[in-house]
Amino acid sequence: MSGETGPTSVAPPPGEIEPGSGVRIVVEYCEPCGFEATYLELASAVKEQYPGIEIESRLGGTGAFEIEINGQLVFSKLENGGFPYEKDLIEAIRRASNGEPLEKITNSRPPCVIL
Repeated sequence: MSGETGPTSVAPPPGEIEPGSGVRIVVEYCEPCGFEATYLELASAVKEQYPGIEIESRLGGTGAFEIEINGQLVFSKLENGGFPYEKDLIEAIRRASNGEPLEKITNSRPPCVIL
């Protein structure tokens, strides 16, 4: 036995930047509207893809689910009427990580409707 152990963390090797590092997301959502679960689901998916990302949540006004990346509003439920698709947010984060210009996400999944 050499006494060496295998890697125990998922941190990148020294000198490598963790995916999503330097990208900051702020999600403002309406808690009384029941949007916290949607925020937590989205935050979990983002952290899975980009473990180095910084995600902050804030309580917002009625009907709000607004997402900023590095201070730029990239999604607004108040404007779109629905919630963002995870793939669209992941793509926006990829662009931000690469220093590419961000575009507003206009595609949204419809909110739940109870009949």
